[in-house]
Amino acid sequence: MSDRYKAVRVRISGKVQGVGFRMWTRDEAVRLGLTGWVRNEENGAVVALIAGPDAAVTTMIERFGRGPLGSSVSGIETEAVQLEKKPSEFRITG
Repeated sequence: MSDRYKAVRVRISGKVQGVGFRMWTRDEAVRLGLTGWVRNEENGAVVALIAGPDAAVTTMIERFGRGPLGSSVSGIETEAVQLEKKPSEFRITG
């Protein structure tokens, strides 16, 4: 298992709003020891910044594919990002 720090912006599309996706994301991220944020987008997608150990980030991306009960994920786009400052917690920002 890699302990290398990684940060990724993830865009999740499908039926991901109105199903508790942001709260589920926060709970899963906290369980995995990740920091960052999650928010709804006007276009119906959910966008998240997840940061932490490489293995935990990979696990969270895999979990996004399933999502919470009631969701239906049709697409996941990821983009590695360089952070000037590491987030200290995981927040729902919008």
